[in-house]
Amino acid sequence: MATDTHTSINSSINGAIDAVWRIESPRLIARLARIVRDVGIAEDLAQDALVAALEQWPKSGVPENPGAWLMAAAKHRAIDHFRRSTLLERKHEELGRELATREMVVPDLTSALDDDVGDDLLRLVFVSCHPVLSTEARVALTLRLLGGLTTVEIARAFLAPEPTIAQRIVRAKRTLAEKRVPFEVPRGPELAARLSSVLEVIYLIFNEGYSATAGDDWMRPALCEDALRLGRILAELAPREPEVHGLVALMEIQASRSRARVGPSGEPILLLDQNRARWDQLLISRGLAAIARAEKLRARELDGPQGPYALQAAIAACHARARTPEETDWAEIVALYAELARLAPSPVVELNRAVALAMAFGPAAGLELVDELTSEPSLENYHLLPSVRGDLLKKLGRMDEARAEFERAAGLTRNTRERELLIGRARACGGGAELSEPG
Repeated sequence: MATDTHTSINSSINGAIDAVWRIESPRLIARLARIVRDVGIAEDLAQDALVAALEQWPKSGVPENPGAWLMAAAKHRAIDHFRRSTLLERKHEELGRELATREMVVPDLTSALDDDVGDDLLRLVFVSCHPVLSTEARVALTLRLLGGLTTVEIARAFLAPEPTIAQRIVRAKRTLAEKRVPFEVPRGPELAARLSSVLEVIYLIFNEGYSATAGDDWMRPALCEDALRLGRILAELAPREPEVHGLVALMEIQASRSRARVGPSGEPILLLDQNRARWDQLLISRGLAAIARAEKLRARELDGPQGPYALQAAIAACHARARTPEETDWAEIVALYAELARLAPSPVVELNRAVALAMAFGPAAGLELVDELTSEPSLENYHLLPSVRGDLLKKLGRMDEARAEFERAAGLTRNTRERELLIGRARACGGGAELSEPG
């Protein structure tokens, strides 16, 4: 019985450590990275502090301020690391007079680590999403350093082998060190491009949770929550950037539909079929407030153009404000997509505009644009193109063609739930053979 109690206590403490680590590790790594100028070393030092907690807390109990305890442990390890580095440099006699300057830094390291963590977190965001890294590496490193996820959790979220994710993270940290990427917030003209990279990474994480590209689940809510948390943090760190608030607004409003997007058996429920009473009104109100903040900031810039995330948020808001599908202002959505296509042209935006055109002016109007997109090379294997085309053909009564499009879409998607939905839509068109599993 005593053994069971001891096990239960240890399990509870380990759970508390995991929760504390998820919250505190980004701040910890950010502060350390500013001092050692290497995110890989900073993460190692933070991990050392975590190991110390795992060794001591089961005996002494979780401290009253666990974040401060971890920071104190990390400080000691950072100072030891700095002194070892200084001694090594002294042995090689490579720094000469500069060595004395470096040695003077050590006594001030504690106060340096106590500086405002906000700037450090912002620096860590920009470093993790640096364009020198591949998109996949940026996503993995951001979830690891800023989301506090383990390699196993990231691999599970993206249905990737754990060694692949581990290698991706190791290579990313090595690349940042080899390229001597500065641990700083970009300024001037570089800021816009770098911020765009950060927003892209956060939205990629959100989208993979909102509409999983592969696997057995239609949604992975934990990824949506991670992306939302990162977006909210970024909005606090960069409150004067309209597009940051635009992205947060978009994610808040899209996340508000999460409960209504999945049926009792995990099956997908499309937007127009959703029970809007299940939409989360708190998230919608937060999203609309973020849109208002973005608009206010844009007005200060003498009414500069809306950014792509703010435009997408405005589209999402049109749906959120409509109590029923029939009340949706599709003409406004068409206009917003036209502006988005002008600002950030892409075939996917055009496909979405075609859907809005069909809803506003009839399926024939939408099909005309969709047919123009069938020759677009980048959409050749994009399952939503035949899915949309099938839907419009069905509305026009062209059932055989619609069934063929739904069958093609089912063969292209890698998501099991979405494939089942498309197969069902194909069968609803009548006729046709049973679909085989995709290769």
